[in-house]
Amino acid sequence: MAPLLDCLIVGGGPAGLTAAIYLARFHLALRIVDAGDSRAALIPLTRNHAGYPGGISGRELLRRMREQAAEFGAEVISGTIERIEWQGSAFSADLGGRALQARTILLATGVVNNRPDLAPSLHDHALARGLIRYCPICDGYEVTDKNVGVLGTHSHGCNEAIFLRMFTKNVTLIAPDSLHDLSPTERERLGGLNVRIVDGPCATLRVEHDAIVVPTPAGNIPFDTLYPALGSRIRSELAIALGARVSPDGCLLVDPHQRTSIPGLYAAGDVSKGLDQISHAMGEAGVAATTIRNDLAENGPLAR
Repeated sequence: MAPLLDCLIVGGGPAGLTAAIYLARFHLALRIVDAGDSRAALIPLTRNHAGYPGGISGRELLRRMREQAAEFGAEVISGTIERIEWQGSAFSADLGGRALQARTILLATGVVNNRPDLAPSLHDHALARGLIRYCPICDGYEVTDKNVGVLGTHSHGCNEAIFLRMFTKNVTLIAPDSLHDLSPTERERLGGLNVRIVDGPCATLRVEHDAIVVPTPAGNIPFDTLYPALGSRIRSELAIALGARVSPDGCLLVDPHQRTSIPGLYAAGDVSKGLDQISHAMGEAGVAATTIRNDLAENGPLAR
């Protein structure tokens, strides 16, 4: 029978690995299960993560964090947790037919961006070149004074276009599927900032030389960078199946100490309601790990 873990961490991105470093240094028994698809791994170069002048790639950051966690004995298991159940005294997590038992679970499963119509290999190529970007908070600075498109509509697309307008005067908001669904107030705000509004539907995107091209009924429009504002899928299914409370968009609701509404179940990073930033995810993970240690101590001493 597998040993009872103090904590099972689901997700090996910045939040999960930060928590692993903390928990391992608390001398707790833990495992990290990582499906290998952290959104951070897609970042070609992050320049706003403190401590890395010149920037660092997402993959390199994750590699260093794994190496640091391993220094303290934290083990990463490749795979996907398919189901979690509470069995009276501990959680049981199904890892492809293998059961992992844990007193607590930290979900650091993140989110998945909804992608535009573009072949996966070409999408990754465009992402690496900065022709497609997903986070204007992270890298809006890099598009200063460039010709920028935003693929989206509704309030989400409108707000992203307005946010990007502080970096460049050349912003176009394009509806992906049909005519724009914008309120009169939103159209007025966009017009006041000289944001161009283009209706869809859009055909498959193309990369031509140093531009990402969006085919629209108004013609083919080239951009230096395109921001898809198409929403995302929050990976909160495991917690929802246990009955955890979520926001209307599916993010896990947590208390100030990263506890979900299910005792013993915690969440950190983009899967919980908050700012989708590496630094924020790491901060939440530190809080969650310390809370897990303190909550476990209430049920018995943790002295070595």
